[in-house]
Amino acid sequence: MAARNTARKRAFQILFEGDQRGVDVLTVLADWIRHSRSDTRQPPVSEYTMQLVEGYAAYEKRIDELIAQYSVGWTLDRMPVVDRNILRLGAYELIWVDETPDAVVLDEMVQLAKEFSTDDSPSFVNGLLGRLKDLKPSLRREGE
Repeated sequence: MAARNTARKRAFQILFEGDQRGVDVLTVLADWIRHSRSDTRQPPVSEYTMQLVEGYAAYEKRIDELIAQYSVGWTLDRMPVVDRNILRLGAYELIWVDETPDAVVLDEMVQLAKEFSTDDSPSFVNGLLGRLKDLKPSLRREGE
């Protein structure tokens, strides 16, 4: 599943870039695709990366509401940018992608937090996504 791991990492990077630049993630995705087609040094954007970014974009408002609602002591704006975007990606995949086991999503997002964020971030990401996992059936019904 190295391909899925890479796809998640790239999707996270696209979400992060969009957040940092204040640009829609679908615009950033289109830029990445265009660059990969015109510059052989750029890796191609996988189908799964596209699915994750497009899926997040479809539920962006709901995902941010959930993160804000269930993150204890943190507003979305006060959260580290890396953590916020890992949580966004994880929340989308956890709640709306049935093919991926919940444990895989949690593990992958914790690994991204270990690689890209602070020492405290993995436990924060795991705790919040774990809470969303527990509430998943009701959250999905509310958002539809």
